[in-house]
Amino acid sequence: MSGEAASKSGFSTQDILGFATVCLMWGSTWLVIKDQIGFLPIGWTVTARFTMAAAGMFLLARLRGEDLSLNRQSALLALAVGLLQFCGNFQFVYRAEHYVTSGLVAVMYALLMAPNALLARIFLGARMTGRFLAGTGVAVIGIALLMVQEYRNAPPSAAMDVALGVGFAIAGTLCASFANVLQASPIGRRQAVVPLIAWSMLFGAAIDAVLAIFLHGAPVLPASPRFWGGVAWLAIMGSVVTFPVYFSLIRSIGPGRAAYSNAVVPIVAMALSTFFEGYHWTALTAVGAVVTLSGVLIALSGRKG
Repeated sequence: MSGEAASKSGFSTQDILGFATVCLMWGSTWLVIKDQIGFLPIGWTVTARFTMAAAGMFLLARLRGEDLSLNRQSALLALAVGLLQFCGNFQFVYRAEHYVTSGLVAVMYALLMAPNALLARIFLGARMTGRFLAGTGVAVIGIALLMVQEYRNAPPSAAMDVALGVGFAIAGTLCASFANVLQASPIGRRQAVVPLIAWSMLFGAAIDAVLAIFLHGAPVLPASPRFWGGVAWLAIMGSVVTFPVYFSLIRSIGPGRAAYSNAVVPIVAMALSTFFEGYHWTALTAVGAVVTLSGVLIALSGRKG
């Protein structure tokens, strides 16, 4: 895209590349998260991921020569983001995937764009254009079609599990949305992205560890290379590489539009599942995927506001 076209659409080439990176990286994480369940209690699995991710993020900040010191305001912000994003959000994500398929959880998280836009409107005064609302409506229809298919695939005996998994996914989505809006607030915009994420991950991992001790007792770490390979992928590629890109997108294009990556992620996850899990596409899922992407294109074609 030319610079003039990017200006008209409100997106730079960096925004577009960042959006694509987020979609591809997080689209791959759903399979890995599902594979992680069963090696350790969920609380300790999340703690292991963000302990490693925090270490990687602090190393990245050092390599970039960034200041890691905290004042009272930035410490409180990092603590809030850590509690919401790296504890509440992921504690609920992993528990949701314990009860329902990774595809359904990914689809539920695609709805993040709605609370993001609403909370940004309430707390930040961000406007929602007619094109954005139209795109949201189209994308929600597509997501609903994908959800219908996931429910059809669940056996009748698992109806309660599906409901519980959906409940956890909704709770996780709300935690992530509040964290996203904090990132886009005036206080959040004044913080350097990588140091803030590093401290947020460290605080989140600490809260995860306390919660895990309370719920599960002391950890017994598995020796499985498969488990630690999954932790490394989620921590490095899914967290250290992707979160700085995503949080930069929030500040650049706004939390509502940045959350549209979550509408594309389940389609990426389903495409990967086709190759690695034998996911079976139906006419309904194909239509849902096309409608969802159409909604994303409608919303992203407008000016940034």
